[in-house]
Amino acid sequence: MSNPGTTRTTAPPPTDDTTDLARFGYQQELHRSLGSFSSFAAGFSYISIMTGVFQLFGFGFASGGPAFIWTWPLVFIGQGAVALCFAEMAGQFPLAGGVYQWSKQIARPVTSWMAGWIMTIGAIVTAAAVAVAYQIILPQVSLAFQIVGGGADAGLTTTPNGAKNAIVLALGLVVFTTIVNIVGVRLMAKINNLGVAVELIGVTLLIIMLAVHIKRGPQVVLHTAGTGAGHSWGYLGAFLVASIMSAYVFYGFDTAGMLAEETTEPRRHAPRAILRAITAAFLAGGLLMLVGMMAVGNINASELGTLGMPYLIKSTLGTGLGDAFLVCSAIAVTVCCLAVQTAAIRLLFSMARDGRLPFGAALAKVSPKSSTPVAPAVITGVLTIALLLVNIGNQRVFYILTSVAIILFYIPYLLVTAPMLLRRLRGHWPREEHGRYFSLGRWGLLVNVVAVVYGVAMTVNLAWPRAAVYGEDHWYYTWGAIVFTAAVSAIGGLLYLRYRSQGGTPQRPATTEPVADEGLATEA
Repeated sequence: MSNPGTTRTTAPPPTDDTTDLARFGYQQELHRSLGSFSSFAAGFSYISIMTGVFQLFGFGFASGGPAFIWTWPLVFIGQGAVALCFAEMAGQFPLAGGVYQWSKQIARPVTSWMAGWIMTIGAIVTAAAVAVAYQIILPQVSLAFQIVGGGADAGLTTTPNGAKNAIVLALGLVVFTTIVNIVGVRLMAKINNLGVAVELIGVTLLIIMLAVHIKRGPQVVLHTAGTGAGHSWGYLGAFLVASIMSAYVFYGFDTAGMLAEETTEPRRHAPRAILRAITAAFLAGGLLMLVGMMAVGNINASELGTLGMPYLIKSTLGTGLGDAFLVCSAIAVTVCCLAVQTAAIRLLFSMARDGRLPFGAALAKVSPKSSTPVAPAVITGVLTIALLLVNIGNQRVFYILTSVAIILFYIPYLLVTAPMLLRRLRGHWPREEHGRYFSLGRWGLLVNVVAVVYGVAMTVNLAWPRAAVYGEDHWYYTWGAIVFTAAVSAIGGLLYLRYRSQGGTPQRPATTEPVADEGLATEA
């Protein structure tokens, strides 16, 4: 275990931020160089409109018709409530590790352990799911990227060769992001900032150019295209399936909290970055889908449900402009995967320095040259590659990885918002010393309740074993999300018990910050 109280020769000179960090019992080891825009960019690139919308627009449209777009504001409201709760947390606990650290401050040790463990696995699954998105984009720009198969597989993950090619392209992306994260946060931030700038400019221009081609009114969003047929709950069943599209986009906004120890004035910047990231994604993504459906030539084209947004753009704007925007989307996918892995690395580092992981001392070691925890970067890269290779040739790999990734984030989110709600009900949150940093004030209880109720409801919806998402030819696909999540939770529980019995799970580091009351923070 890394000793937070030990002074190293590589530590930077004291600053207000490092002094603040020391109050939590940690020393400044990571390079603190991210400003306001970089903090926002980390969260926005994780959400990444030109990744998520381009990946899953086709799934949402095929599942719920044009009316599926109503899942967008509903999911935004639910996740917006979560983001508001996280903004309060980020202002109070500006520590690397985000959700893990926040849960550690307000809940029992086992709760924070499970939050960190499940989210680590979720980040690895998310990195794989994002990397697979290259297949949706690049082969539709040039068949040169269709290394396995041919033109009939371009842009598809549902054909045998399309699925294999998706893994091949994804492997190259993960190798690249791993190298960048090993080099250091400054290179990561430069690439990420450039990618986010390209995405913001690209999506703005795309919305404007699609608006020029509008052919129908906004009433198109009232059409269900008969997608309710075959569902026992009618269109509601189709709508719940389609909501997976929106749920996949609206998570990861907490990345600004993950990078708090590398951000200047994190108590001020991180809360704003969280809220700006999710709000910008909501506005840009919603306008893109709305204007796109109003502009596409044939709203009933089957390709909208198979090739998705890339088909919509190229058929509306033409091949030349369409390809240009697909290149922007490919850049967005790249920085999204980079941000996902960066967050996973900081999570592993944060848990390791608290002695909560095997080989914690090695995992918590920060390179004096790059100011980066190298071992977690290598481990996250290797595990992501292994997950991709296990799924090579699986024609449902994309939707299975997507659904499981969302679930493995929603559960850790609940392990923050639920204890937070309990503390509010007991009158222990916000704390007396909350200070001038972000506060929900009198709206806190209502927002917190919405966050918890939404989190539980969407988790059940995502995990529900149904053929429309997981298929029904093999039970391990149909029940895959539940089985995988249960296995991850069980393994995490066993690891926690093992290290606790061996004295390997220490108490919270010494701190002058008042933390959770003893009834919640310590185990009976």
